[in-house]
Amino acid sequence: MAKIQLGARVDEDVAELARKRAADLGLSIGEYLARLVQDDASGLRARAVDAAARFLAEHQAVFDEAEEAQQAPRGARAA
Repeated sequence: MAKIQLGARVDEDVAELARKRAADLGLSIGEYLARLVQDDASGLRARAVDAAARFLAEHQAVFDEAEEAQQAPRGARAA
């Protein structure tokens, strides 16, 4: 398939995030953006976000308990 060039203007912080994330994945920025678009168009991103939301909803009590334990003063709990 032939490649075409697209142009977009984004804030500097967004551009830097894209560069870093692409590098982390071993991709060029073009490959990274193409992957994002394909995932979005296929619904993969939406399904992943929905799955994460369901997981958090089902296990919120565990996260709340862990957060409360971290915030409690050290001497507050009896052994």
